[in-house]
Amino acid sequence: MKTRYWILLPKPDPLYAMIQWLSEQLMEIDVSVSKKVNAEKGVHSSERTTYRCGTRLRRFDTRLGTMYLLIPKLREGRYIPFFVTEKKRSEEALIEVVQEAFCEWDFDMEDR
Repeated sequence: MKTRYWILLPKPDPLYAMIQWLSEQLMEIDVSVSKKVNAEKGVHSSERTTYRCGTRLRRFDTRLGTMYLLIPKLREGRYIPFFVTEKKRSEEALIEVVQEAFCEWDFDMEDR
């Protein structure tokens, strides 16, 4: 009889997964990369100023744990997502962005 070894992994945390998904979605809708490149991802343009050149890992610290984001790299210039800041704790900046978006959404719903 063969012995089987099981690796015990921690259960996935739904809040951690939600924060990771939210930060990825915020980077996808962030238009500052498209403005710097002068073209959307995968679109050829004669006005293009630079090119996307893969991704780089960026550490993102939260109370739920540390996660690593894949930040788009540019050939020329630099891109840092608006919710990742050097001086503030990453989580505080992300919470501010989510609160601001919710308040704007709430005001839009009241107008209807």
